[in-house]
Amino acid sequence: MAARPGYEQPDPRNPFANPQQLHQFPQPQPYQQQRRDYDAESDMSDQYGSRNGSTARLTGGPPYYDHHGQYDSYNSDDGHTQHYASSVNSHMSVSQQPGPTGYADPYPAWAADKQIPISYEEIEDIFLDLTQKFGFQRDSMRNQFDFLMHLLDSRASRMSPSQALLTLHADYIGGQHANYRKWYFAAQLNLDDAVGQSQNPGLQRLKSVRGGGGKSAGAKSLDHALNRWRNAMNNMSQYDRLRQLALYLLCWGEAGNVRFVPECLCFIFKCADDYYRSSECQNRTEPVPEGVYLDTVIKPLYRFMRDQGYEVVDGKFVRRERDHDQIIGYDDINQLFWYPEGLARIVLQDNTRLVDAPPAQRFMKFKHIDWGRVFFKTYFEKRSTAHLLVNFNRVWILHVSVYWFYTAFNSPRVYAPRDKQFPSAPMTWSATALGGAVSTTIMLLATVAEFLYIPTTWNNASHLTTRFVFLLVILAITAGPTIYLARIDGIPTRSQFPLYLGVAQFCVSVVVTLAFGIIPSGRMFGDRVAGKSRKYMASQTFTASYPDLPRSARLASISLWILIFSCKFAESYFFLSSSFSSPIAVMARTTVQGCNDRLFGTVLCSNQINFTLAIMYIMDLVLFFLDTYLWYIIWIVVFSIGRSFGLGLSIWTPWKDVYTRLPKRIYAKLLATAEMEVKYKPKVLVSQIWNAVIISMYREHLLSIDNVQRLLYHQMDAPDGRRTLRAPPFFTNNQGNGFKGNFFPAGGEAERRISFFASSLTTAIPEPLPVDAMPTFTVLVPHYSEKILLSLREIIREEDHNTRVTQLEYLKQLHPVEWDNFVKDTKILAEEHPEDDEKAITKSDDLPFYCIGFKTASPEYTLRTRIWASLRAQTLYRTVSGMMNYSKAIKLMYRVENPDVVQKFSGNTDRLERELERMGRRKFKFVISMQRFAKFNKEERENAEFLLRAYPDLQIAYLDEEPGAKGSDPKLYSVLIDGHSELDEVTGKRRPKFRIELPGNPILGDGKSDNQNHAIIFYRGEYLQLIDANQDNYLEECLKIRNILGEFEEYSISSQSPYAQWGHKEFKKSPVAIIGTREYIFSENIGVLGDIAAGKEQTFGTMTARALAWIGGKLHYGHPDFLNATFMTTRGGVSKAQKGLHLNEDIFAGMNAFGRGGRIKHSEYYQCGKGRDLGFGTILNFQTKIGTGMGEQMLSREYYYLGTQLPVDRFLTFYYGHPGFHINNILVIYSIQVFMVTLVFIGILNKQLAICKVDSQGNVIGGQGGCYNLIPVFDWVRRCIVSIFLVFIVAFLPLFLQELVERGTGMALIRLGKHFLSLSPIFEVFSTQIYSQAILSNLTFGGARYIATGRGFATTRISFTILYSRFAGPSIYMGMRNLLFLLYATLSIWIPHLIYFWFSVLSLCIAPFVFNPHQFSFTDFIIDYREFLRWMSRGNSRTKASSWYGYCRLSRTMITGYKKKKLGHPSEKLSGDVPRAPWKAVVLSEIVWPICYAALFIVAYMFVKSFPDRGGNQPPSPLIRITVVAVGPIVWNATVLLVFFFISLFLGPMMSSWAKFGSIVAAVAHFLALVGIVAFFEFFWFLELWDASHAVLGVITIIAIQRAIQKILIAVFLSREFKHDETNRAWWTGKWYGRGLGTSAMSQPAREFIVKIVEMSLWSSDFLLGHILLVILTPPTLIPFFDRLHSTMLFWLRPSKQIRPPLFSTKQKRQRRWIVFKYTILYIIVVALLASLIVLPALFRKEITFHCTICQNI
Repeated sequence: MAARPGYEQPDPRNPFANPQQLHQFPQPQPYQQQRRDYDAESDMSDQYGSRNGSTARLTGGPPYYDHHGQYDSYNSDDGHTQHYASSVNSHMSVSQQPGPTGYADPYPAWAADKQIPISYEEIEDIFLDLTQKFGFQRDSMRNQFDFLMHLLDSRASRMSPSQALLTLHADYIGGQHANYRKWYFAAQLNLDDAVGQSQNPGLQRLKSVRGGGGKSAGAKSLDHALNRWRNAMNNMSQYDRLRQLALYLLCWGEAGNVRFVPECLCFIFKCADDYYRSSECQNRTEPVPEGVYLDTVIKPLYRFMRDQGYEVVDGKFVRRERDHDQIIGYDDINQLFWYPEGLARIVLQDNTRLVDAPPAQRFMKFKHIDWGRVFFKTYFEKRSTAHLLVNFNRVWILHVSVYWFYTAFNSPRVYAPRDKQFPSAPMTWSATALGGAVSTTIMLLATVAEFLYIPTTWNNASHLTTRFVFLLVILAITAGPTIYLARIDGIPTRSQFPLYLGVAQFCVSVVVTLAFGIIPSGRMFGDRVAGKSRKYMASQTFTASYPDLPRSARLASISLWILIFSCKFAESYFFLSSSFSSPIAVMARTTVQGCNDRLFGTVLCSNQINFTLAIMYIMDLVLFFLDTYLWYIIWIVVFSIGRSFGLGLSIWTPWKDVYTRLPKRIYAKLLATAEMEVKYKPKVLVSQIWNAVIISMYREHLLSIDNVQRLLYHQMDAPDGRRTLRAPPFFTNNQGNGFKGNFFPAGGEAERRISFFASSLTTAIPEPLPVDAMPTFTVLVPHYSEKILLSLREIIREEDHNTRVTQLEYLKQLHPVEWDNFVKDTKILAEEHPEDDEKAITKSDDLPFYCIGFKTASPEYTLRTRIWASLRAQTLYRTVSGMMNYSKAIKLMYRVENPDVVQKFSGNTDRLERELERMGRRKFKFVISMQRFAKFNKEERENAEFLLRAYPDLQIAYLDEEPGAKGSDPKLYSVLIDGHSELDEVTGKRRPKFRIELPGNPILGDGKSDNQNHAIIFYRGEYLQLIDANQDNYLEECLKIRNILGEFEEYSISSQSPYAQWGHKEFKKSPVAIIGTREYIFSENIGVLGDIAAGKEQTFGTMTARALAWIGGKLHYGHPDFLNATFMTTRGGVSKAQKGLHLNEDIFAGMNAFGRGGRIKHSEYYQCGKGRDLGFGTILNFQTKIGTGMGEQMLSREYYYLGTQLPVDRFLTFYYGHPGFHINNILVIYSIQVFMVTLVFIGILNKQLAICKVDSQGNVIGGQGGCYNLIPVFDWVRRCIVSIFLVFIVAFLPLFLQELVERGTGMALIRLGKHFLSLSPIFEVFSTQIYSQAILSNLTFGGARYIATGRGFATTRISFTILYSRFAGPSIYMGMRNLLFLLYATLSIWIPHLIYFWFSVLSLCIAPFVFNPHQFSFTDFIIDYREFLRWMSRGNSRTKASSWYGYCRLSRTMITGYKKKKLGHPSEKLSGDVPRAPWKAVVLSEIVWPICYAALFIVAYMFVKSFPDRGGNQPPSPLIRITVVAVGPIVWNATVLLVFFFISLFLGPMMSSWAKFGSIVAAVAHFLALVGIVAFFEFFWFLELWDASHAVLGVITIIAIQRAIQKILIAVFLSREFKHDETNRAWWTGKWYGRGLGTSAMSQPAREFIVKIVEMSLWSSDFLLGHILLVILTPPTLIPFFDRLHSTMLFWLRPSKQIRPPLFSTKQKRQRRWIVFKYTILYIIVVALLASLIVLPALFRKEITFHCTICQNI
């Protein structure tokens, strides 16, 4: 057996055979001695008991897989398995010359001389054996073998090999924190395995759960079971441990999308493991064919997942129109495996249950499982705002109930008896005490809502019923006494009983509110978090094992929230509630005298003051919420800054010290110096590191030669003849602040990087390990279609005539110094040395260099320019070259720390370089997951090939598709190549290292997470860094890699066994799952928007993250975070992937890790670069994506678990750190809207009622009959504006303080000033609206619509129509409505505070235009106007890509949805795929709400009209008037449309040769609609006798009514849309036949009639709105040089540096001039007409009088 043929002469077909390695391994010893400890276990009841003792090799003689013939036959059907039998060694790229000994060994720490517990060959055997027993794929086996060896090598390099294997087994399978062990006990499999097969195990086990003999017995047996488990693990042989690891990895490696369901994977592994130990498996000699595991186990599950979201139509996969609550997603599938009841549901096709089979036989039954009958929803992600109620009920209770306590106490007049001023004492106590009832009601509503989201069939709904009953009882206790007291209030009584009752009720209420506000609802009545019952064990394990905070952090967390809430409650009481008491006192129970309405009498108008008071109560409540966020920001910033001083990260240490001590710190903190002998001076070592950093900056053109000379360590000749090192003057003589200029360009990238490097080393940093002992890690970059390398054409050619500047020009202006250095470099390369005497000639000679960076267009020069530009844009090349610095850093540190290596290879630099390369390659891997690689076009392929040539160690994982046999699905493969894979001459492609078949198309979700998941099997080592394709990294940051990996706290693992009797205690601490790092936004110097985006990232990504990580509230936000790969991959991967729901995929990974017991840290001393979007549109699309993603998160079960299970301080941290920000945005916008309504109502009172005059003390002066004292109300209004303003200003506080701490006072003030001068507050208001709109529309309609824009630079001018159509829905309409309210308020109550509101409401309308480059250049403005008119009238006779009609259609499809029919019309591309909104959501948002809104203003208008006029006559009924004017235009449109319908129906077919017929008809109809709406407005104004403020109020009401009518028409009467616009053209041209409408050609005209009625009103209002906007934007365009100023503001470039105007040919110029001339005149005429309709009547109001009898009656 010792000399098996497979190891002697390499067999051509043996996948592992490899001649280079054979002579280095001792022959494997016979296995007998190694198996001596297998039979030590005798615990019958245990899973690993001897009833199936390890029979790993029952087949005594030579192993069966020497007879190759047996399984080669399985490969014959697909011929490509043979090519890839390359060696394990294929990742060793160097040509195999015999190097130094041990050279070819890829896993040096697992070499034979290291006392390894199990040899390399035996590991190969285990893998081969498993592959043949289960039918895994060969390539997958080779990949997982390499994977496991890398893991062992990485661990064994810092501990003994046997300890490495032990700890790995503990991490994956048996240890304290292994997911498999947790699942094993959560799903109660220990009971299943303990019962034995004597009776029916399935039933037995369910019984034992339900009645398990009381709790104590259950707990005892659990402890007992845990001990048994540990003993079994302890007694396992190393061989078995390795076999289990190998089996787990092989199951995981081929699982494809099943990797997203970790507990399902655990179940598969458990069945496989049981089967392997059975005699049935061991006695089987036939190897199983390749791919059996994939086909029988994975594919059925995969198909189930796929069919949830997709169906096959004509051979193509089409997305099903289902929302999340109808899709059984990954999480639902996964949760089935948590509970024993769930496992019992798994049935086979013959209706028997899988659990009834003995464990060893289950695996073979997998192919008979009928998965379609097994799974069900375990949590319904229904779209509804009630999620906010369930998940965040404690926030509502803490606010609404306290608000009730405060307000009820401060408004005694409201509940005083009719005849008294003040209520009795018991009544006051009792009314205030109703706050307790309020909090109970909130809890009741939350419980009812929770019933909707949790399936009642499941065993976790039982506690809801108990809770519901309890709450009803509490409600009776807290609300009952009030009813009794209200009955007896006013009846004189002697007894003190009512008073005692009131006080008692109040005390109970306070207790109830506190209890509900603090205890998580998941812990009431059946504790799902800490309960001991086995029933809750699974949900505890997987959703509530939050890692504990250290005591100091927990104290900080609690004190933070006590501070915030005590400040908030104190401030809110005095500022909001007690100041609100005087308006309440004057308004409560005041009735309006002397008003009357024809229809309603005095019912409505006499109560107007009370209506106003109700709205004011709501307003105050909204402000009450906003205050908390304000205090949260203030205190979190204070804590964060305190924390940064604690970490030693602050500006206040003088720079001089920071720089002078840098060399010492490099030596102490970055170099693993503890291990080195002190042969070398620290200076020598530091100098090598420092010089490498400086030279790398020089190579990136950040420093010029002169700078470099001053920054390097130089070798000098000392007087005594020895060579010495001279430190650079930079470290020795930096006096004052002026020194920086000599060393690096002022304010440049080099200065920023060096100063961050220097200051980051002042903090406490984990000790590094020597390079050869450091763990291996991988960088993983998902890539879809981001730019890899800019092409020459993109750099030096303008995109279109709107751009005005080529990319290269723009980059040169942003980085002038770097361009200069680059050009100098290039000239040296081109061997041109200009001498001084030829100055003049060289100047013109050098022009090409300074313009485009090269003179001769040979590829090596153009490539340099392309690379220079690509390294400054957001390209993949930038990311790759940045991340490859890791390999440089590892080589550098290895060389510096091991001088003996350098001596060993002295003189042979090649071999030294190879030794360093080997170390770099062993410790660092880089995988890019390019899912589209196989489908790249020529340019992309060349660029990818360039990457591989430049960085041969780069690995690319991609998807390869092979068409299947006829009628079957295509086969997809995960393929890995790198720069060493040889090219195939025939195809020109590289030969893959691994090619692993997938169960099907892996991209089922939004793409990114699926992309990461398909490549995850190719990572190596223990840690992963997730990077996006727009990031960057720097050499000096990469030097800190060993310190960062030390943060995982796995460097000094205890040498005890994790399974030993006492040893396991040392492995108690929760593992670190994620380490977040800082991001530096490298686009922050690109003008105001880039800076705002960068500032957001700075405050959120650094400042709040620092405090949140400390108090345990930080999650994971993707980018440069490091992950503990083993922890994450055994718990469902690095991101979640359900389509739509997991739009922000990375946050879910963070919540998942947090809920399953992983700690999340934040490190301050390391940063990566990151690009952010720069244009207004792109930033807002990014925000829309974040907003809709947050809407999806609100629906998700993770939020439900966190919100209902976290203890209160950590819950509040989570809430205010994540959803609270967005909910605060929603409330800010609400506060503006509610406040506007309040202003309108108060304005009405001010206008119609006589307000009393008061003296200086505020007492009413006597003798004013029938007046109303509303002065306190106006004071309240002022106070409200102040508090809204404060909430807004505080948003700027964190950025200011962050700058203050990091860069000093001066810089902070300058940056803040720049922001305010660049009007960034306008942007902030607007983006708040975009955020809140995105969330609300997502919660109502769903359809996280993606609006593509594209990155690149924000220098392109976007036309008015595009901006209008993009932002009208989200913001402009709302802004315009609020402008009208504001106009009315200004007309009726003017106070200077309103100026702030004019500013913020205007910014909702004009922000997109203000931040549009060159918006105010006159010619472009007029050309925009022409484009706007054309856009308004396009698309009626033939399809146009961008037209008003298309925009209008798209905005209503959210409600109507699309027809399913596929017609294949060319115009179908215009429509995205939007699911139809559920009708419940539509009823509320589109029908009920608009009607209420309209009713509100109708009441207001009727009140104004309910007083007699000057002649004392009663006015006619206002309701009739407003109805006539509001419905009139709609009726008029309907009539016009009917007439035109018949005209076009009869004339259309005759006119069919005239193409423009449809457009003409449409134009006339639209014009008439416009005339109609204007005419009705004029008529209304005449009826109002030209009174401006009444007219404005009327218009507000009319708009509200028309909106309601339009929304109802769309929501109620419209069926689904066609995906094309044929019906529109049919309507105008009269040709209804031949349009492919089929049977619906008869019903469509009726539907189209309703659509057209709505469209006409919308069109005319859009036409007017557009003109109003244009008028607002006109004044700046008329100011000379305003465009210059505006560009300075946007781009922060001096006018001299600015971008030249575009160049046009003479013909173009003439054309433009003519267009401008024509349309200027047209514009003036139209605007004059519209203005005259308003101005003329106002001027001639005295002269214009009509006498019409009808007019007097309406």
